[in-house]
Amino acid sequence: MTRGFAFLFGTALGLAALAQPQAADAAATSWQQGKGASARLITAVDGTGTLAAVPAGLQIKLDPHWKTYWRSPGDAGLPPALDWTGSANLGTPTLAYPAPQRFQLFGLETYGYETEVVYPLTLPVQQAGQAQHLALAATVLVCSDICIPANFSFALDLPAGPAAPDPETSNLIDRYDNAVPGDGSAAGLAIGAVTANATGADTPNGGLRVEATAREPFQSPDIFVEAAPGDAFAAPRVETSDGGRTLVAVIDRIQAGDPPTALAGSPVTLTLVDGPRSVEAKPTIGAAVAAPVDATAWVTILGVALLGGLILNLMPCVLPVLSLKLLSIVKAGGQTPRRQRLGLLATAAGIVASFLLLAAGAVGLKAAGASVGWGIQFQEPVFLVVMVVILTLFGCNLLGLFEVVLPGRAMDAAARASGADQPTERTGLLGLFLTGAFATLLATPCSAPFVGTALGFALSRGPTEIGLTFAALGLGMALPYLVIAAVPALARLLPRPGRWMLWVKAVLGLALFGTAIWLLFVLSVQVPPGAAVAVAAAMVLIGLTLWLRPRGGPAGRRLGAGLAAVLALAAILLPLRFDRSDAAATALASVGWTRFDRAAIPGLVGQGKVVFVDVTAEWCLTCQVNKLLVLGRDPTAAALGGDGVVPMLADWTNPDPAIADYLAAHGRYGIPFNAVYGPGAPDGIVLPELLSADAVLDALAKARGAGS
Repeated sequence: MTRGFAFLFGTALGLAALAQPQAADAAATSWQQGKGASARLITAVDGTGTLAAVPAGLQIKLDPHWKTYWRSPGDAGLPPALDWTGSANLGTPTLAYPAPQRFQLFGLETYGYETEVVYPLTLPVQQAGQAQHLALAATVLVCSDICIPANFSFALDLPAGPAAPDPETSNLIDRYDNAVPGDGSAAGLAIGAVTANATGADTPNGGLRVEATAREPFQSPDIFVEAAPGDAFAAPRVETSDGGRTLVAVIDRIQAGDPPTALAGSPVTLTLVDGPRSVEAKPTIGAAVAAPVDATAWVTILGVALLGGLILNLMPCVLPVLSLKLLSIVKAGGQTPRRQRLGLLATAAGIVASFLLLAAGAVGLKAAGASVGWGIQFQEPVFLVVMVVILTLFGCNLLGLFEVVLPGRAMDAAARASGADQPTERTGLLGLFLTGAFATLLATPCSAPFVGTALGFALSRGPTEIGLTFAALGLGMALPYLVIAAVPALARLLPRPGRWMLWVKAVLGLALFGTAIWLLFVLSVQVPPGAAVAVAAAMVLIGLTLWLRPRGGPAGRRLGAGLAAVLALAAILLPLRFDRSDAAATALASVGWTRFDRAAIPGLVGQGKVVFVDVTAEWCLTCQVNKLLVLGRDPTAAALGGDGVVPMLADWTNPDPAIADYLAAHGRYGIPFNAVYGPGAPDGIVLPELLSADAVLDALAKARGAGS
C-alpha cells in the first residue's frame, strides 16, 4: 500500500512537472541556422521580477573554419549589428565583447572568435515588475574563405513573475561576461607606460611601446590597439623580464589614417589578452623617443642615396629633360677651363638646390600631417601647368624668341663672382643653375633602383634625415657634372660652340615643347580635357606674343611681356575652377583591368586566384615604359589576361590615400610599384621598378604555387 501510494505520488509530481513550462524554454529562443553559423538569444532569468536590467546574451555557434568579429575587426570585417525595433518595456541595450583572438590570413590581420561566442547583453527594464518583450534583428558577419552577413530574427517574452535564474544560460552568460576585459585587478594584469615609437625605415608610420605587468608570469600575451580612424597596427613584438612578470611590447603602425594623426598625445584603447585573462586600458600616448642611427647605417643610407641619384640619370623619367641636360653640357664645350667648371658647377648646384627644395617640401607636408611621396607634386594640376608654362618659356628662349636679361647690379655681381670681362657672359651661369633645378623637378615623377630605399629611410624619419638623404640624392644626380668639372680633360672632348649650336638649340627647344605636350596630356586626365585645351591655347598665344614682341618697339616689348605674364597666370589659375576627373576610371576603361581594392586581395587569393597589382600614374614615364614594353605585350599581356589572374590597376595620377597607405605598408614612397599575390605568395612578391617579361612571368608562377 505504501509503495503503491509512493508510486502514484511520484507519477503525479512527474506529470505536474511536465505540465509546467521549462525554465530553459523561457530563457532562450530556438536556434536559427545561417550560412556558417547558428545563433539564439538567451537570458539568465525566466522573468523580470524586480530587476532593473535583464542579463542576456547573443550566442553564436560557428561552423568549422568560420569566424566572426570583435568590436574592432582589424583589417577587414564588421562587428554585430543589432536592431531592437518592436521590443516592449526595453531601455537602451548594451552589448559587451569578450576578449578576442588574432587571425592572420593573406597578410591581413583580423580580430574575433571561432567555434563559439556569447556577446553579453544588458537589457534595461523600463518599468520594473512588468513583462518584457524582446524583438531582435541581428546581422553577424561570418567569414571563412568568403564573408557572408548572417541575418537572424528573434522574439522572446519574459513574464512579470519572479526572476528565477536559469542554470544553463546564466552560467554560460557569466562565463563570457567574465571574459570581457576589465581593469585587470581580478586577472592580475596592469598596463603601464605607453609611448610613441619614432618612425624608421621599416616603420614609416611609427608605432607604440607598451609596458605591462602580471601577477603570474605571462604565457602568450597579445595586445590589440584601437586608435584614430584609419590607423592599423601589427601584432606586437614582446619581450618579458622579471621571471615573465614584466612585459615590453613594440607595436608598429602599419597604416595611418587620412589625414594621419600624430601618435604622441593621442588617446588609445589597449586590450591585453593572455590566455583566459585580459585587461583594457585607455591611456594617452606619451612622446616618441627617436631611435638613434649608428654611423654604419648612416654611411650605408647616404651611399645608397648617392648611387640612386646617379642611376636616376638613366631612368626613362629623365628623357623629357634630356634636352636641358644636353644643352648645359654642350655649353661647357669649347670654353676656358674656368668657365667650363663654373658652368658645370652651376648646373650641379641647381640640381642639389632642387633636391633640397623637395626635402623642404617633404618636411613641411609631414609637419602638416599630409602624406608624402616621390613625385606627388605631379598629382597637382596647378604644378603641371606651372611646369608647362616654364617649358614653353624655355622652348621660346631656345628658339630665340626672347632673352632673359638680368638687372644691371645683378649682372655686375655675377660678373665679379666669376671673373668675366663682360657682365652679359655671366647671365649664363644663372641659366645653367636654373637648368639643373628645373631638370630635377621634371625628373622626379618616377623612382629608380636604390632611390626607393633611400626615400623609405628619409621620409619615415625627421627633418635632418630627410635633408641629408635628399642632398645625397642630389649629389648623385649631379655627379656627372662634378666629375667633368674635376677633370677638365673630359670637357675637351666636347665640341666647340659654333653656328651648329643654333640648330641644336632649335631641336632642343622643340623637345621641350614635346615635354610640355606630354604634361598637357597628363593634365587632361586630371581635369576636364577642355581645361587642358584652354591651357594649350594659352601657351600658343604666349609663343605668338613673344614672337611678335620685338616688332612693336619699346612699347610693344613692354605690352608683349605683360600680355605673356597675364596669359601664364590665367593658365595657372584655370585648373582651380574645375573638379578633378576620375583618372582611374579612364585607365580602367582603356585597359580593362579591375580597380585596385586592397581588402579584396585575400578573398581572391583564397579562391585560388593570382592578383597582379600595378601602381602607376599617367605622369610616371617609367610606368608607361613598363606598360609599353612589358605589360602591354605578349607573353606578359596574355598571362595577365589568362584564367585565374586578376590584374588590379592602382592609378595614382590623382591623390589617393588608399594607394599611398598601400605603398607605405611596403616601405615605398614612389612608383612604379608592382606586386603579385597568390596561393603560393599570400604576402605578395614585389617586382623591380623596371619590369621584364621574365620577372613578371616568374612571379606569376610562384604566386600560383607552381614549383612549390
